[in-house]
Amino acid sequence: MLYNANMDDLIKKLEIYRLENRIGQKQLADKLNVHFSTVNRWFNGKTIPNKIQQYHIKKLLDTLDKTS
Repeated sequence: MLYNANMDDLIKKLEIYRLENRIGQKQLADKLNVHFSTVNRWFNGKTIPNKIQQYHIKKLLDTLDKTS
């Protein structure tokens, strides 16, 4: 497993976002323009998002912080 504390934190924030907004992994994958299996692997710790995916995750989470 690839481990990075910052990445772990980003994935945890993404999971909290998903749970608070009551959306499934499929809907989250659609928002991030990735496959369901990609999101599932992130949450299961099998892979980590690449740099482009990290950018879009951070952008999604930052947009929510600004609207709160």
